[in-house]
Amino acid sequence: MASHTVTVGFDLDMTLIDSRPGIKAAYEELSARTGTFVDAELAVTRLGPPLEQELAHWFPDERIPEISDLYRALYPEFAIAPTAALPGAREAIEAVRRAGGRSIVVTAKHEPNAELHLSHLGIVPDAVVGWLWAEAKAEALREHGATVYVGDHTGDVRGARLADALSVAVPTGPCGAEELRQAGADVVLTDLTAFPEWLAEHLDGRPAGS
Repeated sequence: MASHTVTVGFDLDMTLIDSRPGIKAAYEELSARTGTFVDAELAVTRLGPPLEQELAHWFPDERIPEISDLYRALYPEFAIAPTAALPGAREAIEAVRRAGGRSIVVTAKHEPNAELHLSHLGIVPDAVVGWLWAEAKAEALREHGATVYVGDHTGDVRGARLADALSVAVPTGPCGAEELRQAGADVVLTDLTAFPEWLAEHLDGRPAGS
């Protein structure tokens, strides 16, 4: 493998972790606490955008700040334990480390809760940056010098492209492979289990198919 290093950014929800069971449990508890129906099954089919966008489907605008705070307070108790790493997640982070590179997680999630997930699952990136969605992710990618960003959502593709980073997409979330390609993903992998081989080829300068 070539000796040069690389910084790779990763999205969190539905890229590194399957947070649907945990988020579903958190929404169900939120619904019970507030007395307001939230269709948790539906909510977990559209993960990616910031929490406030989902809450706007169920609560009036003036309550969104209050309800967001309550959800984030409930999250550690209800959402961390049920959440699993997606296949290849740990290996993808390790592949970057073996290549002499750095891995960063850039997510729209509340940063302390993102860190709880990673710690619970034993996934250890070099940095975690929260509260950034879609194009805003480019801020962190540029700051950390990331040249690759891996995500599952068309918003992740937009963030990568704005940062002039290679967009590597995995259709493990709400967006299918063709939708990700049409959004401008440079590479579409089946899932993260294919990432170490792709990274080796990328660093060696060999063309890698999508």
